[in-house]
Amino acid sequence: MSVKELRLVVTVDDYDAAVTFYRDVVGLPERESYSTEDGRVMILDVERATLELADRNQAEFIDRVEVGRRVAGKYRVALEVEDSAATTQLLAGNGATVIAEPTRTPWNSLNARLETPGGIQLTLFEELGEQQ
Repeated sequence: MSVKELRLVVTVDDYDAAVTFYRDVVGLPERESYSTEDGRVMILDVERATLELADRNQAEFIDRVEVGRRVAGKYRVALEVEDSAATTQLLAGNGATVIAEPTRTPWNSLNARLETPGGIQLTLFEELGEQQ
């Protein structure tokens, strides 16, 4: 078996707000979209995707590091960005709620946690490089 693409499918209550947030604010390019009397869907492109599997203990640890307490559900989306502080402010000004400001992690990244339109918990992470 060969997997060619990872696609995260999110059902949102406010489609227009979610499209505006992810396409226009986050800047994910639109690959394709479809609209019929049955509904609308838009596929946004990301340069690279990974599937991160964590056991409950690790998920709780990540929440403690990023937020200070357990807040995420079973699913959380993480986006690597160039500047987590600036991106946090940009997204907060465009419909996201900041759960935790950027925090340096033990794995040497600067991570922020937000809740996006549509209720997705989002980690923004900026890789800081090798620790000295």
